[in-house]
Amino acid sequence: MSIVRPYGDTTGDGMVQLSFTLPIPHDKRAEGAALQLAGKMGMDPAMLVHAKQMGDGFTFFVVYGKVTHLVDTDKVQVVERDFPLLSAKEVNAAIKKGLRRPLNVVGACIGTDAHTVGIDAILNLKGIAGEKGLEYYSEVSVTNMGAQVSVPDLVETARAKKADAVLVSQVVTQRDAHLHNTRAMSAAFREALPAGKRPLLIVGGPRFDELMTGELGVDRIFGRGTTPREVASYLVHALIASKS
Repeated sequence: MSIVRPYGDTTGDGMVQLSFTLPIPHDKRAEGAALQLAGKMGMDPAMLVHAKQMGDGFTFFVVYGKVTHLVDTDKVQVVERDFPLLSAKEVNAAIKKGLRRPLNVVGACIGTDAHTVGIDAILNLKGIAGEKGLEYYSEVSVTNMGAQVSVPDLVETARAKKADAVLVSQVVTQRDAHLHNTRAMSAAFREALPAGKRPLLIVGGPRFDELMTGELGVDRIFGRGTTPREVASYLVHALIASKS
């Protein structure tokens, strides 16, 4: 079946739960405003299940209600993984055979973004979810520049290290900062290096749309839940396997 409806209490009942914040203090009028918003979003009937004041003049709400919208799963667009997942041993062997030198990776959080958890999870030896980071791979040379790195510094380091790939993590998304920073980064690399000399540009973060690679000028976007093994496998696919 390609047409589906949300499930809440019983199959196909169309029930959904939604949370949001309104810039008003918590009182009866605020609760009515939350239900009005839910109604305008197509929830009918809508029930207020939680309301709590969040500091001065802000209230957090959770509403529960029925929608009539249907989802056609045949029309959903996603980026499917188009490369095999390799073990660390297979990654190292492929790099050794294909490049005959270490694969150079430079990683950073750019702009004012100070959240290094994502980039550290991919690069650092400790890794994440039971997988060791790229520092564990004997044929991968990692330079982790950390947080709040300027785009010019990233470009210069990538050039100095002769980077094969640049990994950028962006968590801060206020006013689309992650998109602006990524566009600035890709434009800087295009300006600084000719097409054949540019490293692979990869960005990751929980709010990226994986379909936006062309629009942002990067080679790959990784979303939430990405593991070091996936990134390592993609590097082998993009830099070695697809060119052999």
